Amino acid sequence: MAPVENDLANEDLAKKMGELGRVLGAREAGHLDALATARDLARQLHDKVATALAHFHAAAGTAGASHFQVALGDPHLDDKHVRAFEFDLRRGRHRVIVTVKSRGEVTLVGPFHQGKAEGPCRSFPFDAEAEIESALGALLETFLEQAFTP
Repeated sequence: MAPVENDLANEDLAKKMGELGRVLGAREAGHLDALATARDLARQLHDKVATALAHFHAAAGTAGASHFQVALGDPHLDDKHVRAFEFDLRRGRHRVIVTVKSRGEVTLVGPFHQGKAEGPCRSFPFDAEAEIESALGALLETFLEQAFTP
């Protein structure tokens, strides 16, 4: 391809991508408030999990298992859902994912082994705070027991 043709092809592609960005951006504009709500709830749940893990790590260390460490990922846009935020917990191949969807739903995934099928999944509406807290606690307990059982 000649340099002039290449410049025209790049310009055409840039215009097409610019138009697509405008169309897709306009389609999503109506979801910004719900997405912000999901982001805020994901951060709140992340903070609860971070506090719980800090207590777990301290207690395990005091009891003689300072090597019992879990990695807690930061909340970020979900890998599967465009209108959701997620964070995860990892220890070796053991994993848990917490997904907060802008449609008003929290989904707890796992525990599961990375590289295997995800699941089990449990979903709750945003306003089911007590159920979310209880299920999150049970999920963390199961995850930690599985992740640290030889």
